Amino acid sequence: MTALPTDAKDRKDIPLATGCVDYFPDALAAVASLSRIGNEQHNPGKPLHWDRSKSGDEADALMRHFVQRGTFDTDGVPHSAKVCWRALALLQKEIEQAKQQKLMDGLNGMVENVQYQRIHLLNMNYAMEPNIKLWHVV
Repeated sequence: MTALPTDAKDRKDIPLATGCVDYFPDALAAVASLSRIGNEQHNPGKPLHWDRSKSGDEADALMRHFVQRGTFDTDGVPHSAKVCWRALALLQKEIEQAKQQKLMDGLNGMVENVQYQRIHLLNMNYAMEPNIKLWHVV
């Protein structure tokens, strides 16, 4: 699933550059640098990627780093950068979960609709010709 809408007007309502990057260029650069450092720590020699199997306790990790904000972790990275990374990871997962739930709700609705239409058609056929016996009725 894409992070941006496909409709041009809706895409323009999400100002990634002027509403995020331009506000926080240094902070986002620190988070991007942290992503690289973390990748080398957890996946040495592999291309930069988020290995979600390595850690999933974003809220707790965020708070552990938050209580040490204003200081540096043992790897030289500011704890506040790690707070930001964990907050983004938490938000990303929540958004993905909501999208997945919406997709599942949509699929469930489609299945329910198909089942309703099938029953409705069977009832209409039976009502139109009441002497017809349905094949599964003995």
